[in-house]
Amino acid sequence: MDEDLARAAFDRAITSYEPEFGVFFLARFLDLHIDYPDERCVIEFPVHDFLFNPQGSLHGGIIATVMDISMGHLLRHHYGQGGSTLQLNIQYVRALRKGTARCEASFVHRGRSIAFLQTKLYDAPLRIAASATSTWKVPMPAGERN
Repeated sequence: MDEDLARAAFDRAITSYEPEFGVFFLARFLDLHIDYPDERCVIEFPVHDFLFNPQGSLHGGIIATVMDISMGHLLRHHYGQGGSTLQLNIQYVRALRKGTARCEASFVHRGRSIAFLQTKLYDAPLRIAASATSTWKVPMPAGERN
């Protein structure tokens, strides 16, 4: 494991994070680059060995985290505030060991109180590495909260 790179990633995150979407600690630590083209949320990030499982590939928990972030950020981008993950189902297809990963989230259905989203994670040659679907509690507008 590249310990210097891991320390640098942690130091970058601890000195630059803010409690905001896109710049919170994990987004900074994972070096997430977030964009919103065409009603989607696209996240790209480097696959570093300090994020690996003991088998030598990107840990499934890191993949799940980035996939959840992609859908949560898309929900916030559309509704103006964050929601809550109610259910997340992931299928892991391919191990990631190097390069840049790309996650693309989109809506399946946008409801008033519940939204259904999907996201796919790709490796550097853009081969599918994981796919996920999720159910989210949509945030209520401030004027409608009890």
